[in-house]
Amino acid sequence: MIDEGYTKFDVDWQRAPGVEGPAIRELDKWRRLLFDAGLVGHDADLDVGYGNLSIRDSDGFLISGTQTGHLETTGPEHYARVTAVDANRNRVSCIGPVQASSESMTHAAIYAAAPWVKAVVHAHDLALWDASLDQIPTTSREIAYGTPAMAMELERLVVETDFPTLGIAAMGGHEAGLIAVGENLEEAANRMLAFAERR
Repeated sequence: MIDEGYTKFDVDWQRAPGVEGPAIRELDKWRRLLFDAGLVGHDADLDVGYGNLSIRDSDGFLISGTQTGHLETTGPEHYARVTAVDANRNRVSCIGPVQASSESMTHAAIYAAAPWVKAVVHAHDLALWDASLDQIPTTSREIAYGTPAMAMELERLVVETDFPTLGIAAMGGHEAGLIAVGENLEEAANRMLAFAERR
């Protein structure tokens, strides 16, 4: 069962107009390629979206909004800026026309642990995930997505494994969940797309 789509942290959400500009156009460009590859989308049986992506900026990071997986194309109205994360209080602060993705805390943990990372892609592929568990850096199977524990697990992978070099990891406790990182969104997305070619 895909357990994506439900926010597990407290959200301090400030409604605001969407951000216009090149960062949103870049996010949409790469998200469309991931969508076309089936790595981002919507599970009709469970009626939940899956997959998200983000890009770091000077005011935090821009990330796709929660429950936007079903959209083929996106615009400024589908992204939020995460401005603060307090894992100890299980709280995420964001601003924008939508609430930030349920994986925002995971993205924030990677950005905090790896200053060189400028973009994060979270995708789903059950067969690829199943084949990759423990073959690539993998979080504990006991830890669910979107939680402070998952944030700490991703920090652990950054410090203790070759995740920073490989640039891709499996989320052991989040069925089908994969994470790719890069120095820019093109690198992170291409890593995920290339990895998916192993299917």
